[in-house]
Amino acid sequence: MADTTARHGDTGMSLTMKIMIAMGAGVVLGVILNQINIEFLNQHLVAGFFGMVGTMFVNALKMLVVPLVFFSLLGGVTGIGDIRVLGRVGTKSFALYLTTTAIAIAVAITLATLVGPGKGFDMTGIDTSGVTGREAPTVWQVFAAIVPTNPIAAFANGEMLQVIFYTVILGIAVLMMGDEAKPFNAAVSFMNDLMMKVVSIVMAFAPYGVFCLIAKTFAEQGIGLFIPVLAYVITLVAALGIHLFITLPGMLKLLSGLNPLTFMRKMRSAQVFAFSTASSNATIPVTYRCVTERVGVKKSVASFCVPFGATINMDGTAIMQGVATVFLANVYGIDLGLMGYLTVIGMAVLASIGTAGVPGVGLVMLTMVLSQVGLPIEGIAIILGVDRLMDMIRTAVNITGDAVVTSIVAKGEGQIDMTTFEDPDAGIIDDHEVEIPHAAT
Repeated sequence: MADTTARHGDTGMSLTMKIMIAMGAGVVLGVILNQINIEFLNQHLVAGFFGMVGTMFVNALKMLVVPLVFFSLLGGVTGIGDIRVLGRVGTKSFALYLTTTAIAIAVAITLATLVGPGKGFDMTGIDTSGVTGREAPTVWQVFAAIVPTNPIAAFANGEMLQVIFYTVILGIAVLMMGDEAKPFNAAVSFMNDLMMKVVSIVMAFAPYGVFCLIAKTFAEQGIGLFIPVLAYVITLVAALGIHLFITLPGMLKLLSGLNPLTFMRKMRSAQVFAFSTASSNATIPVTYRCVTERVGVKKSVASFCVPFGATINMDGTAIMQGVATVFLANVYGIDLGLMGYLTVIGMAVLASIGTAGVPGVGLVMLTMVLSQVGLPIEGIAIILGVDRLMDMIRTAVNITGDAVVTSIVAKGEGQIDMTTFEDPDAGIIDDHEVEIPHAAT
């Protein structure tokens, strides 16, 4: 990948800029299609072509997740070389992820309580049928489910916590074998490099996939859905903004000393990907590349912290649960009280550990929270229409939290290259990465 940095100046526009232009064009076209509302275009262009290309792009990203996590994490565990260091990295990252999630939902509940969205809400015309709940697991069930009964099934089903657990155990076993494992380590290193090349190929098509995803979302949702729940949307976006631009950068500066502005600029492409796909897991390849090649975190730490965070760290989703709970409590005129809000915080943190980072999972987690505090689950129907667009924003917050914790842990372990971090051009992605060399003649 070293030649990427050296050659990025040969192209007139970075991949991130192309993706942002594609997003803007998708929003404009989507809103236009929503306003003209022609059945033929809705069926064949929006749901048909845009849906096909967008789904293919997201599927391609998800296709990379399990093999990339497996080989990069396995290489990271063996690269750390010391089981005690591995335990320290794991403990730090787990504690920080839970802390950021708890802070996120506490900020959300505080802001929502002050703003009071949902008071005097008119439920006329709201169809609350067809919303089903999900029983909240106990803390013992959450942790017991981390250990897979069948590792192959865990890989096939994308159960990321189980994949991570199995991979870490396998990596520890490799460390215990010492020099005998050198050929295996070389093979893992090769497969990791190979997977990164596959990532480069998929990312070359990102502007087209992002354009179709955004155009389809705005063509189907429009902007009219926001009006009835405008107070909820504004409060949620404000809470997400506070966490993204104040809480996380503040933690980064306080605990690592890194420049938050430099960090945020370097994470821009991952945030754009997260926004467009609304999936933390699908964004893992891009988050990993930004953290290692743009921020300068050593692969041994990033290989563990990034997939771990995408699985258990859901700051943005926790914020949504906090704001939505207060909003629905106001709609139904129910006073949750201090214990109710503490329950929401605890449930959100617990649910984030055992829930996958896929689109729409926030609503599933919300049913657990509402059940615990006695709010009607069918109230979710009120915010269902705007959830896809809100999901896009909170996923960008989720992956930023992953990157912040990864960087803090790496800095504490002396596993970050400050030369890379301070170089504004380090790791910029361009189209040269997918050039296929001609056969030698």
